[in-house]
Amino acid sequence: MQLSRPPFYVCIFSLVFLFLLAAANAQQIDPKSYGGMKWRLIGPFRGGRALAVTGVPSQPNTYYFGAVAGGVWRTTDGGVSWDPLFDKQTTSSIGSIAVSDSDPNVIYVGTGEACIRGNISFGDGVYRSNDGGKTWNNLGLKDTRHIGKLIVHPTNPDIVFVAALGHAYGKNTERGIFRTRDGGKTWEKVLYFDDRTGGIDIVFDPQNPHVLFAAMWEGYRTPWTLNSGGDTDGLYRSNDDGTTWKRVEGNGMPEGPLGRIGVAVSGADSNVVYALIEAKKGGLYRSDDGGTNWTLITDDPAANPSNASMPLTAITTACGLIPTIPIASSTAMMAAQPFPSMAARIGLRKGISPPRSSIT
Repeated sequence: MQLSRPPFYVCIFSLVFLFLLAAANAQQIDPKSYGGMKWRLIGPFRGGRALAVTGVPSQPNTYYFGAVAGGVWRTTDGGVSWDPLFDKQTTSSIGSIAVSDSDPNVIYVGTGEACIRGNISFGDGVYRSNDGGKTWNNLGLKDTRHIGKLIVHPTNPDIVFVAALGHAYGKNTERGIFRTRDGGKTWEKVLYFDDRTGGIDIVFDPQNPHVLFAAMWEGYRTPWTLNSGGDTDGLYRSNDDGTTWKRVEGNGMPEGPLGRIGVAVSGADSNVVYALIEAKKGGLYRSDDGGTNWTLITDDPAANPSNASMPLTAITTACGLIPTIPIASSTAMMAAQPFPSMAARIGLRKGISPPRSSIT
């Protein structure tokens, strides 16, 4: 059985700048702390639709984003001005971008958006810059075509994981979860099932990077529809740096096919894991014991990844992880206020595409 939905023509993204001063054990945030924060355009006005956004913790005014057909952009003044960094490369479609925490000069880009619409651009692998985006080198994985997520080890800029979806319109074997431990000179395929199933998301445990969670998705297009869901869809956990993986199932997780999944781990408490799951009984799930047992937080249609191009955006702060529901994109980036509660998060419906998912 597959989760099947017709094509949708509005891709969406979200970018949240959070300024929270509450302590790690805070139970509630005073609404006065963020009441004055409003959505506002911060440009660039010709940057294009964007799915990949990241910042630099040691440089609070520096942010990067990758447009799905406009390359990589950077601001060093908090969004006042933006500079294109990727114009000389052979592709302009960006699926993911990550800056090394231990060396902000090192930037990795996974090309090819993984929002597999009816009209998409594909990429040609992974790129690395050692000089803050001035120059780039292609590191291979050219046949992955569409990369859902790329992450860099917090203390070693040469260790990188890539969640590669693979060809959107056909079968191929260069897909799944890849790892490099030498800065991209060589790649290992550490999680792979078949030529239809690819990686769509991957995260480190922020407190223990030996632990990772990865989401696998059998998602592909035809000219007339999008097919989502298969036997190997699921959330997987590794406790040994990505060498071996175990499927997370049962104990509150929905039954398959699961479809697209987004995953995030709390920065304040590694036991807290969130998963946004498309499945028939999909929604936002939470685990409080590192992924063993799960509880459905909401099944509101607005929180289902079948209605969003990015299944889960999550910001980790001193107060923990705040998942946010994406809002409609324009041709510019946005700065936004944090959401105080799940009710407020799922209440933000303006610009969210209506439910289009069906089970067949």
